[in-house]
Amino acid sequence: MSNTDIEIVVDDPTAPEANSPAVASNGVVDAVVSLGLLALAVTLGWDNWRTGAAWDATGPEPGYFPFYLSVILGGASLYGLFAAAFSRREASETFVTRAQLRRVIAVFVPTVLFCLATQFLGLYVASFLLISGFMRFVGKIAVWKSLLTAFIFTAAMFVTFDIAFDVIMPKGPLEAALGY
Repeated sequence: MSNTDIEIVVDDPTAPEANSPAVASNGVVDAVVSLGLLALAVTLGWDNWRTGAAWDATGPEPGYFPFYLSVILGGASLYGLFAAAFSRREASETFVTRAQLRRVIAVFVPTVLFCLATQFLGLYVASFLLISGFMRFVGKIAVWKSLLTAFIFTAAMFVTFDIAFDVIMPKGPLEAALGY
């Protein structure tokens, strides 16, 4: 055995398990997304028809172009539904496993909470919570490093946007208490 035959394998401890069960198959996901887009197309089409989707003496009415874009979206959605229903792909082809979905949710839920928190706490406090939370719970980084990094980043954002460029950002009770 020569030196070129040695192989070192290092497992990624954060990688999803290989034997994780499937949560959804491709066909189901394709159909659900197509139905959602079809519902959006119908809603947009109806609203733009109501606004005015014709061509009058002065040119197109306000809903003319959006209406026809929604018709195209609706057609594409119907095609997607047809393709999902009559696809010759393997029916059990996995779209996402439980471990993969858990990782997506670990990012999606805090991001939604960040958007909600921004409305009540302001951008800077919400950013501090998001960054420190991600670092601690997703990245498994020490608490003091997570808090310090989040504080430095949030302070840099505040100095850059509010002080240097005088950009109006969503503020909360902490900024109001500090006079900003």
